[in-house]
Amino acid sequence: MKILEITNVDFSLTHFLLPLMRALREDGHDVVGVCAEGPLLAQPRAEGFRVKALPFARSFSPLAQARAFLALVRLIRREKPDLVHAHMPISGVLARLAAKLCGVPRIAYTCHGFLFNQPGSHARRILALVLEKLCGHVTDIFLTVSQEEAEDARRLHIHPHPIAVGNGRDSTRFRPDDAARARIRQEVGTSEHTPVIIVVSRLVRHKGYPELLEAMRAVPQAELWVVGERLPSDHGSMLDTCFEQARIALGPRLKCLGYRTDIPALLAAADIFTLPSHFEGLPMSIIEAMLTELPVVSTDIRGPREQVVQNVTGLLVPPANATRLAEALRILTQNAALRAQMGTAARARALALFDERVVLTRTVRLLTETA
Repeated sequence: MKILEITNVDFSLTHFLLPLMRALREDGHDVVGVCAEGPLLAQPRAEGFRVKALPFARSFSPLAQARAFLALVRLIRREKPDLVHAHMPISGVLARLAAKLCGVPRIAYTCHGFLFNQPGSHARRILALVLEKLCGHVTDIFLTVSQEEAEDARRLHIHPHPIAVGNGRDSTRFRPDDAARARIRQEVGTSEHTPVIIVVSRLVRHKGYPELLEAMRAVPQAELWVVGERLPSDHGSMLDTCFEQARIALGPRLKCLGYRTDIPALLAAADIFTLPSHFEGLPMSIIEAMLTELPVVSTDIRGPREQVVQNVTGLLVPPANATRLAEALRILTQNAALRAQMGTAARARALALFDERVVLTRTVRLLTETA
């Protein structure tokens, strides 16, 4: 089969779709990636994948979306795929409608989170729901990364047979590593005895950075390592002022490490993982942390609450609540034995539920078995 894997930006393709593209190629299929141009596409292209760059825009601009839609139609007619597999809300709508217009035999969609479940105006949420329902009617295979999103798709009659496939990560890459721990701590100038809280995510407000930076003021014995950057296509207010104030308040306890490719080593060097998001799909970063035997402090929202077992593998707090977040972080920074206990349970749970090979094998089968 020729399969087009379509998403919005290079970050999504490289970090989320590339493992699936490899698995589909190993299964004998011709796989083509499609997204907006970006520097991170160097990796899939170096692995021999064809990646077609189209003018996707992460916005509701009618003109921008019309350009992307026409480019998709031209690409699909030229490539003549057997299957179009779309991802992310806006690119997912455009790709499915274009595939239907072009008569693609099979159309698949993986929901990484519904826009109507995210904060926004009532009109925007209604529009998102209407578009999801419209596109659900032309979708042959409807997958979600979380159980709650699958339940929403069924309850709201978006698709009659949604399947929650989950997310997965490679347990041989993400694991405890004493050598990496010592090396990274030496590199960043952190003592072996200092509790380190790490967050790995894009630098956008809905990942909970304002609350996290405020909470860290009440966790004086720990350092916070911030790993990630803001994408050019990210929306919402900038966090510059928020981080400037935090640098003054926290001093050397705040270490902003930027975009990194050595995430397994960084996680192995930390003691606690946190992701206090306001909304999520099923975060890969939490899976990576769990596999690395880190207890997780996250928010009680869709996605994380399917991953984190309260008081067993970590702690869940209400979103946008710096006080409760600080309390949870203090509990773990002050109790090394509890961290170790929760970390061991976290890896066991991740191995049972979020093993990359198991998730990919099932996803490949669902995409190709009835072709």
